[in-house]
Amino acid sequence: MNLLLISNSTNFGETYLAWPMSQLESFCEKNNLKSDSKIVFVPFAGVFINGNPYPQSYDAYTARVKKVFAEKLGLDNFVSVHEVEDKIALVNEAACIVVGGGNTFHLVAELHRYGLMEAISKVAKNGTPYIGWSAGSNIACPTLCTTNDMPIVQPASFKTLNLIPFQINPHYLDPHPEIDKMIKHGGETRQDRINEYLAVNQNMKVVGLREASAIWVVGDKYILKGGKKMVVFKYGAEPLELEPNADVTSFVL
Repeated sequence: MNLLLISNSTNFGETYLAWPMSQLESFCEKNNLKSDSKIVFVPFAGVFINGNPYPQSYDAYTARVKKVFAEKLGLDNFVSVHEVEDKIALVNEAACIVVGGGNTFHLVAELHRYGLMEAISKVAKNGTPYIGWSAGSNIACPTLCTTNDMPIVQPASFKTLNLIPFQINPHYLDPHPEIDKMIKHGGETRQDRINEYLAVNQNMKVVGLREASAIWVVGDKYILKGGKKMVVFKYGAEPLELEPNADVTSFVL
């Protein structure tokens, strides 16, 4: 498989898709994507984009990503699944699948609704390059169970693409007791919620993928990219911190 699973599209104060651009460039070059390669975009996580509510948000989201891919990556053949009637045929023709972030529940609901969960999973497992950020990285997992999002809709199933054997928690935030005290926050930390998941899914691992980091999957190898460590959670074990730009395969499988 050829997967680029990105925690977040944009760092605070930066332009859209600025931080992962070097990763995107390398991924596209490695997979020999050219100006006329058909890039198939999935906008279903974007339910409120630049003031545009669903379903107009799909057009706004597509335009936003299409502009960056054309101007920064030179990829001009950019089509969104919401623009065509035969969505499965489009996926089967793709040179690369791109799934944007947003609300994971809505993304998963729409993918199941159109039969695209199985279609995308099949082509990705057969080698079609796949890029996903935030919700788009979350759905590469077996389920959506480690999303951070509100369940604004009820999907037919929590099962997702199952491209990797572990769960990702994108946008992972470390506990900051001093900040919680300052703002009088009494809720769970991200680590608390991951521990809840592991308590009832004891054979799974969860990767806390911090901002400005990504996982490249090349064949059966998993490589952490970006400038941040990632943390691996396993039931009954202490969290494990892994250095960036390293092969993390043995720790996630």
